[in-house]
Amino acid sequence: MYWYKAVRKTILNTSVLLLLGSGYACNKPEIKETGAELKYFDIKGYFNQEATRLVKLDPEVTKSVSHNGTSESKKVHVKSWQQELNLFAESDINKPAWRNSYTIKNDADSTVYTAKDPELKTRQIVIKKQGDKITAVTIVNNTHNFLYNTSERLVYLPGQYYSIDKKQQVKVMGANDYRVKGDF
Repeated sequence: MYWYKAVRKTILNTSVLLLLGSGYACNKPEIKETGAELKYFDIKGYFNQEATRLVKLDPEVTKSVSHNGTSESKKVHVKSWQQELNLFAESDINKPAWRNSYTIKNDADSTVYTAKDPELKTRQIVIKKQGDKITAVTIVNNTHNFLYNTSERLVYLPGQYYSIDKKQQVKVMGANDYRVKGDF
């Protein structure tokens, strides 16, 4: 009986330590970088500015949502542009640990950031410009492990539309396709 109590106590203590450790890992403070220190395009800053701009404009958007081919569409005024554009902002690649993790290819009208490491979620970002004006942002994300694979293609054309195409393959549950599109 003594060994049972000892094993149970060890498992309980280990569980508590793991929970505390994972809580710290998930909540450790991020090191904020100033705009002068950013190596790559400031995706998070750009989409925060767009969210602020769109809140002021309050445009009517024709929003279409589909799941595995079943779709619905209606005209709406988006209540929270910050939330609506969150997936775009979350694709920020300006983390200190990723400082040298992306190749940069500049053309006359575009900049392409491509991940060097296949384990990075954000695989590619394409910023298209006309002069200093951004005309399109395309982001490709991919997350995978032994249980699932998720790929996302995010497109934002200021003043025209935004779209989120997401494909999920979960081993036990099968495939799901999602699409959200908002036409301005």
